[in-house]
Amino acid sequence: MTTQMAQEIAEQPDAVRRTLTALRPQQGEIRALLAGRRRVLFAARGSSDNAAIYGRYLLETQAGLAGALVSPSIATHYRSRLDLSDAVVVSVSQSGATEEIVATQEWARDCGAATIAVANVADSPLVAAADLALVTRAGPEVAVPATKTYLTQLVAMAVLAGALMDEPGELDAQLDRAPEEIERLLTVPVDAAVSALRDADFAVVSGRGLMMGTALETALKLEETCKRPVRGYSYADLRHGPISVVTEGITALLVAAQDGPLLSALVDLAADLAGRGARVVGIGGDAVFALACDVHVPGPDLTEAVAPLGAIVPGQRIVESLALALGMDPDNPSGLAKVTSTDRDS
Repeated sequence: MTTQMAQEIAEQPDAVRRTLTALRPQQGEIRALLAGRRRVLFAARGSSDNAAIYGRYLLETQAGLAGALVSPSIATHYRSRLDLSDAVVVSVSQSGATEEIVATQEWARDCGAATIAVANVADSPLVAAADLALVTRAGPEVAVPATKTYLTQLVAMAVLAGALMDEPGELDAQLDRAPEEIERLLTVPVDAAVSALRDADFAVVSGRGLMMGTALETALKLEETCKRPVRGYSYADLRHGPISVVTEGITALLVAAQDGPLLSALVDLAADLAGRGARVVGIGGDAVFALACDVHVPGPDLTEAVAPLGAIVPGQRIVESLALALGMDPDNPSGLAKVTSTDRDS
């Protein structure tokens, strides 16, 4: 049985290529819009929020620009009036139709911000109302879990950061390699990882820095698609308390880049979790990280700044296979809808 989710995961290399081709010519417009503005705020929910976390880390580590997440409820419920005249607000929604995010973008403009919309639907309300729209080219996504729309949002975040970097050459080179790495990751074995998660009483997922959004997105997909008890943690949050309850029967899924200043900390965390009785599944990292894990799934041969584009792919494949192993339909998880509907106001 080939699920719609699996088909859409397999379409991602071409979706990334199309999105890069479409968005790179807009980098001059991005620079012009940011001129004189000192910070970037991201507004999003769900998977789009995890893409925004990557965008924030990427801007701060690569472009030297302050980034943050804005809570939509500040706009829709508290209706706070903020001075955003020095900010660009990037609103991220795969459908471009989530009312809360559309309303937050309207609020941001009223507060003086310039606005950028990231969406996969060109004729959506979010795109129509933005100063600049970065329309991803994932193509129609039928399965309820976001896969290719999420990954192309990551591409949009990388294009945004590249537009604001003084020397984006290495980032651009890595982005050019991303589609072929994604193609390779479509074939790496994930059965052992699926078994470890299927047999777990509880699972935790963690990553750090540029990989944190990947960890949270993987946890979200496991929870909403497979209905498993899962918690996604940043490395720091896991270390500061919750790690004390890790014991036998728990599977810990860690995601890591193959390089970067935080890799050694993930190696130490893997060893610590294993010492507490957890079964540790690792995605990515280097050879030392792989040895520290009970089960290891290869990750992308990409530098840390671009690694999230590849590292999410094994996680998506694990989720799809685990759902089938549990007798569930990964295309239509119960209780979920494709377009998120949150209360715009009360």
